[in-house]
Amino acid sequence: MPKRYAVLKNFANFYMLTSFSIRLILYIISFGSMEFSILSLAKIFLLGFVFDLGMVLFFTLLYSLFLVLIPRKLIGSWFDKATTYFILFIILLISIFSFLAEFPFWEEFGVRFNFIAVDYLIYTYEVFENINQSYPIPLLIMGILLMVFGLFYLFYKRKVFQDTFQDKVKFSKRILVFLFTLVFTLFYTFFIKNNFAEWSSNLYENELSKNGAFSFVAAFRSNELDFNTFYPKLEDKIAFDLIKKELHQNNQTQTGKAFWDIKRNSKSDSAEIYPNVILICIESFSADFMQRFGNTQNITPNIDKIAKESIFFTNMYATGTRTVRGMEAITLCVPPTPGNSIVRRPNNDNIFSVADIFRQKQYNSFFIYGGDGYFDNMNTFFGGNGFTIVDRNRGNPLSDNIKSERINIEDNEVKFENAWGIADEDIFNKTIKIADKNFKEKKRFFNFIMTTSNHKPYTFPEKAIDLPQGTREAAVKYTDFAIGKFLHDVQKKPWFANTVFVIVADHCASSAGKWEININKHHIPAMIYNSKHKAVEINKLVSQIDLMPTVFGVLNWNYSTSLYGKDIQLMKPEEERALIGNYRTLGIYKNNIFTEINDRKQVHFYTVNAKNIEMKPVKMKNDSLKNTTISYYQTASYRFKEGKMKN
Repeated sequence: MPKRYAVLKNFANFYMLTSFSIRLILYIISFGSMEFSILSLAKIFLLGFVFDLGMVLFFTLLYSLFLVLIPRKLIGSWFDKATTYFILFIILLISIFSFLAEFPFWEEFGVRFNFIAVDYLIYTYEVFENINQSYPIPLLIMGILLMVFGLFYLFYKRKVFQDTFQDKVKFSKRILVFLFTLVFTLFYTFFIKNNFAEWSSNLYENELSKNGAFSFVAAFRSNELDFNTFYPKLEDKIAFDLIKKELHQNNQTQTGKAFWDIKRNSKSDSAEIYPNVILICIESFSADFMQRFGNTQNITPNIDKIAKESIFFTNMYATGTRTVRGMEAITLCVPPTPGNSIVRRPNNDNIFSVADIFRQKQYNSFFIYGGDGYFDNMNTFFGGNGFTIVDRNRGNPLSDNIKSERINIEDNEVKFENAWGIADEDIFNKTIKIADKNFKEKKRFFNFIMTTSNHKPYTFPEKAIDLPQGTREAAVKYTDFAIGKFLHDVQKKPWFANTVFVIVADHCASSAGKWEININKHHIPAMIYNSKHKAVEINKLVSQIDLMPTVFGVLNWNYSTSLYGKDIQLMKPEEERALIGNYRTLGIYKNNIFTEINDRKQVHFYTVNAKNIEMKPVKMKNDSLKNTTISYYQTASYRFKEGKMKN
């Protein structure tokens, strides 16, 4: 390698040597948790070398590109020196920080960086506050900077900079080095997977084979926290036997033959009916916004009125705290698996969803969103699972493997728009156009509408309501107004009489509270309107994942299903439960007890009072609740990871 590459080569040497040293230290720390053998030792350090080399390539690719692009006459100039010093400073700072961070992370979790570390980026304030209370931040920063400048001084003493800035190597040699670096970087990007290190049945041997930074990048790309590694579990067959009994209802027959196959046939005693279905998913709409649940601000007069005329579920709970979790719960009807929502994960196409059941009945399915569905990977998810995309396209194309149709919301269809998307009135007007077109073509339709107005900055068309813009209460009242206006307008349509409207929230407006999961911060309203059934309040404790299977029950459909949701109408008192989770903590609320499992393989129980406000930790032994909780989340994680949710 030419002397011009002295900085790059010496950084690579530093990184490889330090990575080896950290692996050796962690190996010694964990020695008592492994059975020593020469073969396993060789695998750990050889695989570790492979992953370490990959990170060297990622770290140095940009600098290698700079070295090939800079004209020969500028080698050694102030521009060359300033750029080299800056890039070296950044990559040393990042690598030293990641090296030091590995030790407390290993001490806490016994693994390399994973989705938990990625999760820390989401909760920046809490993480930095925690670090500030646990470690002397100024001393840490000073120590890292001293290490960086110490390495600069070492490079200077070894004449690394002198060699770099004096060697005016030809372009032909530089391009060869860059192409070599680029080819191997691409090879690592597409062909070297982090799970290649999972060769042993011993967790420590697998984790020692990895590179912390490489694992962080892999976790960021996969958005997944591995259930088997971090959560209490059962034998897979036992877990699936349990969940099959849990999901079975009197009108169903188990048809899946494999141990992991939860497929059932649902059969109704009544004649099937085929109305159009319009589902309105309301952004951040807590149950306690409604007068029915004690709110005295009169900000939901329309929704309160609709609830009285509907099949109204008063005791439903959202699975998570983000829109993508609500979408996942409504369309896939699955428990909230650890890590990020399936909506945001790779390889999430062709999963069995409610769209498949609508397709069984010859419906067209539409996902209608007032913003750009590129956000949060929504278009990729819905487009890959049988929905036609309707969004405010701002030039972000659908993925090449998505064959879905796409309908743009044009400028002349928008009267008001903010950063999140168009006003709810505009999205409902677009929905009416789509419904009109399908009715004219004599096609049944299922429209999934995602509203956006009840979101910061809480702005909407002027004079729509009697509250000033900029507050959550005003945004709630505007959304309520828009829904009321929509249902008033569509009553004049020829397709209204044969259309069922489903209204539900994606999640609550806030989830903060005393405990990591707060039951009352997941309470959402849901209703089925215009179904021809008698208006009734259903007070059973149910989950967001149960809503669409109940809609299918209301329509008397016979269908094949692999959903985890159940028909609430047929639910027995002992079957009532709500599945609730966040990125890391998962649980089931049942019989006034919340059973929680977390990523430290712990199980906790909390008693919950009648109003679901106070949660108190309690020491108890209840294998039935514990195993039921584990079976829901373990089987869902298994089925997604192994591709068993796919059609």
